[in-house]
Formats: sequence, C-alpha cells, structure tokens
Amino acid sequence: MPGLTAPASYSDEPPRHPALKINSKEPFNAEPHRSALVSSYITPVDFFYKRNHGPIPIVDDLSRYSVSITGIVNKTVQLSMADIRSLPKYDVTATLQCAGNRRTAMSKVRKVRGVGWDISALGNATWGGAKLSDVLELVGIPKLSSVTSLGGKHVEFVSVDRCKEEKGGPYKASIPLKQATDPEADVLLAYEMNGETLNRDHGYPLRVVVPGVIGARSVKWLDSINIIEEECQGFFVQKDYKMFPPSVDWDNINWSTRRPQMDFPVQSAICTLEDVDVIKEGKARIAGYAVSGGGRGIERVDISVDGGKTWVEAHRYQKSNVPYISDGPQSDKWAWVLFEATLDVPANAEIVAKAVDSAANVQPEKVEDVWNLRGILNTSWHRIKIQNSSCVGRSKM
Repeated sequence: MPGLTAPASYSDEPPRHPALKINSKEPFNAEPHRSALVSSYITPVDFFYKRNHGPIPIVDDLSRYSVSITGIVNKTVQLSMADIRSLPKYDVTATLQCAGNRRTAMSKVRKVRGVGWDISALGNATWGGAKLSDVLELVGIPKLSSVTSLGGKHVEFVSVDRCKEEKGGPYKASIPLKQATDPEADVLLAYEMNGETLNRDHGYPLRVVVPGVIGARSVKWLDSINIIEEECQGFFVQKDYKMFPPSVDWDNINWSTRRPQMDFPVQSAICTLEDVDVIKEGKARIAGYAVSGGGRGIERVDISVDGGKTWVEAHRYQKSNVPYISDGPQSDKWAWVLFEATLDVPANAEIVAKAVDSAANVQPEKVEDVWNLRGILNTSWHRIKIQNSSCVGRSKM
C-alpha cells in the first residue's frame, strides 16, 4: 500500500507504559495489572491490552493512505481517510476481548498453545468512526443485506500487518455480510479511541471494530475490504480461534469440523484480589468485570466466599449516576459491566465470581469442562484463594 514503510521492524516499535505485564516482546503482547482494569469504566489507551502478531506497521504519509473495497462488487472503490471521515461519525463504547483471555488458568489443567494471558486481555473503549454499513452502501450494498446481487455473503478485512502464520502474508478475518450491513450491529471503521486519534498499537490510522465478537475479528491497520462468497480462508479464521472439546488434541484435530468463533461467551473475573494476597480478617471489597458477547447484558454477578457453597449478588454498574439495567436503553450493550461487593471474608477463603447474562447463560463451574488445545474462551468460574493475615502470623510462630 502507498504511504507505508516496508517492511515493519521491531526496532521501530512505539513506546508503551512501563506498568504493563509483558507476555511476549517480539511480537509485543501485554496486559495491564488486573487492579488497573476496575479503576475506571473506560480503559485508558495506555492500559488497554496489546495484541500483535508481528512488528507494528508505520503509516508515514496519511495523504497517500487509502482502503480499497474489492471482490464481488460492480466496481472497486478506493477510499481515502477524508472519504471515510466525510461519512457520519458514530461513537460506540465496546469491550474488546482476546479469545485467549484467562489462558494461564487453563494451562494449569493441561498444556495449551498460545500467549500466556492472565485475566486482563480485554479493555473497554469508546471507538469513533464510520459505520461499515454506510461504507458498504458506497459500493451499492444496501443495509440489512444477507447476500449481494452478485452472490457476496461475507466481508473480509485485510490488514497491512504481515505475520508468520500467514507465511508472510497479511492478517485477515471476515464477518457475515448480514452483520456488516446491519446498522444496529455497530461495526465500525474506527479512527478514534477514547476521543483521540488511534495510536499505532491499536491500528492507526484505521481499524475495524466488531462489537460483541472475539478481538481476532477486529482487524487493525486496515488495507482492504473484500466482498466474498465464502468466509475468509485465512489462518486465523480456518486454523485458529475455534472451540474444540477436551477430547481433541494436536494429534487428532480436524479444523474443518468446527466453525470459526465469533461471539464471546459470558465472562467475569475478580480484579481486586490475587491468589498470593494476604488480607486482614473482616470485610473486603471484591470487585471486577463481567461481559458477554452478541450485545447481551449482564443480568447478575454472584460472589461466593466459601468456594461456591453460598452466594451473594454483587452490585453492577457502568456509568456513574446511571443505574445499570441489563439490556436497558441507557446501558452500553457492547460494553462490560463492573461489579463490587463488600463481604466478610473468612480465613483461607476461596472467593468465586460467576456471571449470568440477559439470555440466562451462566459461566461453567470447572475449567476442565471447557479445556481446549488452544486455550481459548476460559469462561469458567473465576476463583481466588487468599490467606488471612492472622493465619499467616500463627503459621510463623
């Protein structure tokens, strides 16, 4: 693409916040400390998880940057940033979550492959840009279309990013045309994040944001959009990010037997405590996040301090001074919900969180039941085992 330096190099990486927990340096994958996640409803850009498959691309001349719309279309269109900015701008608050969030807990059951994420491979931001449904109208594809007049059923996003999994080719992914052309699905070509121009780590100058879907489909550093008949045949759609049962391992896997993962299941995690924590007897604040895919709200978050024998419902909230109602008109349907409860915590407690979404989906109890060889979608009950400071003192006597 004109306007891009090539090839990208790890020597040209952007600066990052020193407090991030680095899971790999080349490519750079990092997440914030869990306590930082619940400090604000909107995740600051510096503390939004970084997920990459190669060096960060550099756009050195924005005036020469463009996105092509090709494939099964009557005519190919080249859109400049000025063209995209001329379309109506929408701000959508949405949580992006890596499919591998909480992978480290799954790897303790049995070895899995992938970046060793703790519980912070997600973030909540307000994305600004043009709706994809408006963009596709520029090539004659009406809103709410399931198939085009020429037979297109999927929309493929191709990145500037080059990665080894594609044998040096571009990262790419796709979503169904029906989702892409639905204004209510809020799929964006985003050029802003939290009211500021996208930075390089998050896709400057233009990225896709597909709310309610695993982060792998929200392609960064957008190069082209292709209207295609079948779903994308790229590596990350066909040979990764699929949910297999625990009985499947690398010696008997058949990737074609599973559909690519799209919506993420209901999820929650405790962010104010860790397994290594020692706390005083008495009351403790237990807080964290809950989120579900597909625009489903969070109906309930349950907290237990006795390993799941008894439960207390936590307080849920999003924006300050606005009561949260699951699927309510004032709620951000694509965004996480924060929760908190102040409870008496007994000695050597196992604290557990589980969420229920607006469709009554509930997190599975055991990580063993959702184990899979790629370590994705660990949505099991989140458990924290803590010690009481008085018990620690007695053990040293």
